[in-house]
Amino acid sequence: MTHHTRKSDKHYSLDDDGGWTMTNFESGLWLIGLGPGDLSAMTIASIEAAKSCNYRFLEGYTALLPSSEGQKLVESVGEYELLMRPEVENPDQLLELASENAVALMIVGDPLQATTHVDLQLRAKAAGINCHVIHGISITTIVTGAVGLQSYRFGRQVTLAYPYGDYLATSPFELILDNLQRDLHSLVLLDLDPTGMGVDEQKPMSPAMAVDVLRRSADKIGENIEQWKIVLCSDMGRPEQRIFYGTLDDVESINNGSIHCIVIPGRLDELEVEALARWN
Repeated sequence: MTHHTRKSDKHYSLDDDGGWTMTNFESGLWLIGLGPGDLSAMTIASIEAAKSCNYRFLEGYTALLPSSEGQKLVESVGEYELLMRPEVENPDQLLELASENAVALMIVGDPLQATTHVDLQLRAKAAGINCHVIHGISITTIVTGAVGLQSYRFGRQVTLAYPYGDYLATSPFELILDNLQRDLHSLVLLDLDPTGMGVDEQKPMSPAMAVDVLRRSADKIGENIEQWKIVLCSDMGRPEQRIFYGTLDDVESINNGSIHCIVIPGRLDELEVEALARWN
């Protein structure tokens, strides 16, 4: 783990009124949300906190910063090092560094969207290390608002995993079915790592692969989903954002966009039907 340093005697902290103010330098772990991947949506508090930390790391395991944004991040906050799954899930070195320095772990989206970072927060607390959180815009917030479905009618969020050899996890599909049985919508995040190891360059799942996994999962447990219409959300929160609502065959044929997720609608009210009609 190499360390990129930018000395500072100030950082942001949360004041009694819930706002961010500049205070004297303090060591600890800073979990900093970058927002959806377009760094123009990164908050001032996030930028200033990351700049003020002695060491900066970008978490590249649970989410993916578009390659076009890497240099922009350097220009905004300074040099950083990429951390993958082993360093994040076994964070002894990271926490040791944070025990005497201000260490920024920058995360695409919101820092506490992934339980990986909640675990990191708890480990820091157990070790007596200050852990600060600066929230960012999450994919959950963007998608539920942009698509036009009622946010309170979403059920459990799931991640659709790549198949590993002959193994195909059906539990995500079963959770989607459970949501549908309760008339709830499902936000389905798509896997970023075909290896499941979290160490290599990420490869976001394509719409065609996602449809294939859904179909194979349905076949495995004896469900027919060919009548489904789903929402494909691509590059959300970025200028090239795109939303499409159509059949499995329609979605399978889409090959543009970089990072995708899917919404599988449950029972729709009149307003939601009208909202989805925009994306046909």
